[in-house]
Amino acid sequence: MLDTKATETIHQGSIFGQITKMEHEQLVVCYDEATGLKALVGIHNTTLGPALGGTRMWSYASEAEAITDVLRLSRGMTFKNALAGLNLGGGKAVIIGNPQMKSEAYLRRFGKFINGLAGRYVTAEDVNMNTADMEYIAMETRHVTGLPEIKGGSGDPSPVTAYGTYMGMKAAAKKAYGNDSLEGKTIGVQGVGQVGKYLIDYLVKENANVLITDIFEDRLQAIAKKTGATVVDPNLIYDVEMDIYAPCALGATINDDTIGRLKCAVIAGAANNQLKDEEKHGMELLERGIVYAPDFLINAGGVINVGAEYLGDYHRETVYGLTEKIYDTCLSILDKSEKEQISAQRAAMEAAKARIESIGKVKLSF
Repeated sequence: MLDTKATETIHQGSIFGQITKMEHEQLVVCYDEATGLKALVGIHNTTLGPALGGTRMWSYASEAEAITDVLRLSRGMTFKNALAGLNLGGGKAVIIGNPQMKSEAYLRRFGKFINGLAGRYVTAEDVNMNTADMEYIAMETRHVTGLPEIKGGSGDPSPVTAYGTYMGMKAAAKKAYGNDSLEGKTIGVQGVGQVGKYLIDYLVKENANVLITDIFEDRLQAIAKKTGATVVDPNLIYDVEMDIYAPCALGATINDDTIGRLKCAVIAGAANNQLKDEEKHGMELLERGIVYAPDFLINAGGVINVGAEYLGDYHRETVYGLTEKIYDTCLSILDKSEKEQISAQRAAMEAAKARIESIGKVKLSF
């Protein structure tokens, strides 16, 4: 721990400044010249257990952007895992590069880096990573989850993430409209990747009016043809009249530019770190009367799924049962937000921190 004086001397724009501000335990840099692998692992908090969180691969504009992303994502995993009732800490990894760079050697080298952390961090799939990638990583470390079912794993966690998001969306709708039916509601889904496409299936089955957008036109058209959803230009999604906005792509879409353009009563989606500024934008949503279902609360289905696999107690029915509880947890958080007049983001974080603090009193860090 840095003392107060030392902390004050660290510039907040520096790497150590960010780590100190967000209270991380560790930031690991992984580089391998032979394969071209460049990766970062953020371990935020291991009070509840080993830090579990997926690996994201992205062509970041800069190394600084990648560092900020891994720190924000790993911090979010701490609160996500705590609020989901898991005995797991928060961590995340990002690989800097185009997904086309992936190969057996590339992924196995990454697995060796993970193994070198001796179980403090457990990885799984995230953006641009899949179950096949986890197979290669698993050749070098046992600290990986989200393996294919044919390999004894739980398979793709995206359907469970989508189910939890759907449960959270229904809870938010109940808070906003007095009942949780989504029939007839206009719902804009931003991002129709693995999670988004499964979420759309739930919405279509409930006879919602679904609008979809994505930066990948071929993906959009395929989903539209399959589900009957209406395609919206990515640049116009914030200006369309809708009941519910569901961000399911990358984060920070709720920001100074978009928040005043949104024409919805509810925000509930699967993307991580949806609020660019947690305090500022969280309170602005409250003041505008928009019900916000905190992302790390309602997108926890995937980590519930892979967490059960890693801990060796995987039963699909049990996993879906635990994920369904997101509905009640979300309602509880939204009630707390309304009663105390604090943002839903803050209410959820306070609940997560309270669990970490209470459990921390009876066990040591992992």
